[in-house]
Amino acid sequence: MLDMTPGKLAERSALRVNPCKTCQPVGAMYAALGVHGCMPHSHGSQGCASYHRTFLSRHFKEPAIASTSSFTEGASVFGGGANLRAGVKNVFDIYRPDVIAVHTTCLSETIGDDLNAYISDLDIPEGKLVVHANTPSYVGSHINGFYNMMTGFINYLARPEAEKTGKIAVFPGFVNPGDMRELQRLLKAMGAAFTMFPDASGVMDAPMTGHYEMYPGGGTRVEDIARLGGSEITLALGELTSDEPANALKRKCGVEYKLLPLPIGVAFTDRFLMALFRQLKRDIPAELEEERGQLLDVMLDGHFYYAGKKAAIYGDPDTALGLANFVMEMGMTPKYVVTGTPGAAFVRRAGELFRLHGAKDCLAKDAADLFELHQWIKNERVDVLIGGSYGKQIARAEDIPLVRVGFPILDRYAHSYFPIVGYRGGMRLLELLAGALMDRQDRDCADEDMEMVM
Repeated sequence: MLDMTPGKLAERSALRVNPCKTCQPVGAMYAALGVHGCMPHSHGSQGCASYHRTFLSRHFKEPAIASTSSFTEGASVFGGGANLRAGVKNVFDIYRPDVIAVHTTCLSETIGDDLNAYISDLDIPEGKLVVHANTPSYVGSHINGFYNMMTGFINYLARPEAEKTGKIAVFPGFVNPGDMRELQRLLKAMGAAFTMFPDASGVMDAPMTGHYEMYPGGGTRVEDIARLGGSEITLALGELTSDEPANALKRKCGVEYKLLPLPIGVAFTDRFLMALFRQLKRDIPAELEEERGQLLDVMLDGHFYYAGKKAAIYGDPDTALGLANFVMEMGMTPKYVVTGTPGAAFVRRAGELFRLHGAKDCLAKDAADLFELHQWIKNERVDVLIGGSYGKQIARAEDIPLVRVGFPILDRYAHSYFPIVGYRGGMRLLELLAGALMDRQDRDCADEDMEMVM
């Protein structure tokens, strides 16, 4: 595993230890849950659906509904067509969704099930829909599954002949419901008419009412997805997540799109609002200018606690890039920036950000894992870790503060309700980062120095 040369690590082409990702169907399931009245359907074994549901439920602390084709040995040999027909009929009869979103798994992909042929032969009740996406678990990550399912909905439902709606199509990227709500607040403050797709707000952060609803009130409506073809423009947030579905909408319906980074921090939020300004020809509201000034104020107030500190950032590609840019705005150095999602564009984009800010000796890598990140940190320490729950083994072993941001966060509560996007999200991130570093300083400083840091 390890090169014996001091400071060197051997490249591993196959083995992953403590992966910095999960599999495509998890992302596909999350995208489908962002559609109103949708039942995600896992075309594979029961165990696959159970794992993917559990993964999402542990992060959001909400029930992640899904059905399954329940493969057994027979389906594994002869194909899962019969299982899909029976499963779709039972789901419509018993659970009554508006749409079933089928995603494949390792098993159905390996045996070569033809979902297009299977779905074309289904007896679908009038007014109901079945869509699908190919999401082999052994390729890519949950990010690929997320945008593949988005693309599946667009290919099935978006109408090229749709009347012009005057709306902006907003693809939010792989973010939490709290981020989707914050993006909607910014769009409304700008006076934008928009359709957000997918939209997990009101679904994966639904309130406790004492009455269970299988299909809560949130989610993008099927009819709004069909009308995406009449959008004025698509704002695709997350350059590595939203490019493919935005491209699919352009190819099918001719809707032009603007690809933007996730609006994390000052500059990336500025870019999002300026894109809206240019599209809408409306001034930025005073309330948003005030929020921007507040973020700059708190950045300045606490700069002596984090300026010059080194961070290791890991997680989903667009989130990691947004965090890297923001910590550099704060005067920190993103020493290591890694994602488990494969794609050379991540490394290229990270390099551009390093050069833009003049950051030296920083390392970015795609298709990485947390074992490799741990070895880098052993060779050259950082002051703080920023990412999901699986980094806590590194934090404990190396005695480094961990700020939990992104996906998945399995061992904390309420995180998915609060945004990291926009100026308000930036203030929250800064509070988390500065608080972690100040807690460490308080822990380690001498008693006689405590008054100096209060």
